[in-house]
Amino acid sequence: MAERTTIQIPGFRGDVITLGHHEYDGARAVWNGAVDRRPRVIARCRATADVAAAVRFACDRRLEIAVRGGGHNVAGTAVCDDGIVIDLSAMSAVTVDPVERTALVQGGALWGDVDHATQAHGLATTGGIVSHTGVGGLTLGGGIGWLMRKHGLAVDNLVEAEVVTAGGEIVRASASDHTDLFWALRGGGGNFGVVSSFRFSLHPVGPTVLAGPVFWAAEDTTDVLRFYREFVTDASDELGNVIRLGTIPPLSVVDKDLHFRPAIAVASCYAGPVAEGERALRALRQFGTPLVDLVGPTLYVDHQSGVDDTVPHGWRYYWKATNLTSLSDAVIDVVAEHAYGATSPRSYAAMFHFGGAVARAPRQATAYTGREVEHNIVIDAAWLPEQGDAVGTSETAWARAFLDALKPHRAGVYVNFLDSDDDTGRVREAYGDDTYRRLAEVKAKYDPENVFHNNKNIQPGTPAQ
Repeated sequence: MAERTTIQIPGFRGDVITLGHHEYDGARAVWNGAVDRRPRVIARCRATADVAAAVRFACDRRLEIAVRGGGHNVAGTAVCDDGIVIDLSAMSAVTVDPVERTALVQGGALWGDVDHATQAHGLATTGGIVSHTGVGGLTLGGGIGWLMRKHGLAVDNLVEAEVVTAGGEIVRASASDHTDLFWALRGGGGNFGVVSSFRFSLHPVGPTVLAGPVFWAAEDTTDVLRFYREFVTDASDELGNVIRLGTIPPLSVVDKDLHFRPAIAVASCYAGPVAEGERALRALRQFGTPLVDLVGPTLYVDHQSGVDDTVPHGWRYYWKATNLTSLSDAVIDVVAEHAYGATSPRSYAAMFHFGGAVARAPRQATAYTGREVEHNIVIDAAWLPEQGDAVGTSETAWARAFLDALKPHRAGVYVNFLDSDDDTGRVREAYGDDTYRRLAEVKAKYDPENVFHNNKNIQPGTPAQ
């Protein structure tokens, strides 16, 4: 065992984890098992004051900074080599005000923590579709989820944020305080400071919703997508859909003969009365010859965690993504041709349906762009650690080729879906020139030295630049 290094952080009351500590390897591991970085120190914070102390310590010593909320970003930006990880994972409390319909959420909380607390009051806000995703990273990039067509993105429900800036100052950003920072936080990622808490607006949801996937054979993909395109044209805001193209996961509720069979699924969550959902989904469930129909009344919290086991911590992941100009016949043809070409049966592509409240929100209200987008797609290469580099190389090549084939139909990209170094040049694509320029101005005000750069980085700029 390596000799333990002792580091003291002035004013810090959390846990300091360094090489040789029995928790070091676990604390530096993130969701994507392909990421293997070794920080000099991991500062596991217990309160906002600890975050501020860790930031000041890092800046005084010019250490690389990574900020860990849920550690779920595919690029592994929550951990760095030879620097400091400001770890918020112990700060996961969620406090619900059922009268005001708000939730105060600490920066290290996961969406499962939020759903558990809010659903006790029959309330929810738009969150990730995997419950072990971190609240912080998902929200700061925009925040898509099952409820977005009815209640908007996570950033549309954010009403206040407590932020530790690069100078170690603690500020509150809202519609009335530090308004430039509040605008930037809602879509601009972790570029502007460490968000130690979020306050979200909540909405009546569930506790029982009509939800679940319908699977069809892969050879039916073109027909299913063309039907789906028409099906969602006039869909109500209550209907959230995600298309999954790959294989049928080995879920306990699925017959073993269907496990890992190539298939297309349309998964739904109806954020309204179950009886209305039954009527809204009838045509979809009756289309063609489904292999399996898992739609039914279910607790919202169970639906939110229903695919957790299909994307566990420690597997190897590599993503490519783009917004789509439309779900045209040409796009459908590309998707049908490439979606099932992966070597690993755990790889898949997912398409998210937007519109509704996402499209109606004012374009200039937040830094999130792409509100006019109807669909986006994320191509998720996934393989087991023991499958080795050969499979990894094959899977990443599949994802890249798939994205290349979609090039004529690309319309920007969702920043949270950007992966590793080969995606760094796409940050401006995620925002467009005007929003990027405005974000760069806010960055120059709150982080002029680009202290927070282990992220989908925005360079500090000025209006003149």
